[in-house]
Amino acid sequence: MSSCPFCSVPDDRILLQNDHAIVLLDAFPVSEGHSLVVPKQHVLSVFDLPAEEQAALWRLVAEIRERLKEQLHPDAFNIGLNDGEAAGQTVMHAHIHVIPRFRGDVEEARGGVRRVLPKKAAYWKQG
Repeated sequence: MSSCPFCSVPDDRILLQNDHAIVLLDAFPVSEGHSLVVPKQHVLSVFDLPAEEQAALWRLVAEIRERLKEQLHPDAFNIGLNDGEAAGQTVMHAHIHVIPRFRGDVEEARGGVRRVLPKKAAYWKQG
């Protein structure tokens, strides 16, 4: 997969790693510290990985979250993945986003990841 940007990440971009995954800063961050947890094995979906490798990814999610809490002191996090093209996945190598959030970084944060479908995000306003 020579054209895959996650299959040949230079060592100097890797923030953390374990036997099955790496962590790097997102090349197009939506907030300071926006990081990606990427399996070393090229798969489209996190769910294509064996359970042990999925667990290794989530351990790194927890580790980078703690590091970002210490370094940036965010108020919260959005943590998630785009699982397939229809869900917005643009790099076809599985990865998990860890996005630090800060009070006031958007006008209305309530609804979080539900805002991928804006008309359905404010469920608390719907009859």
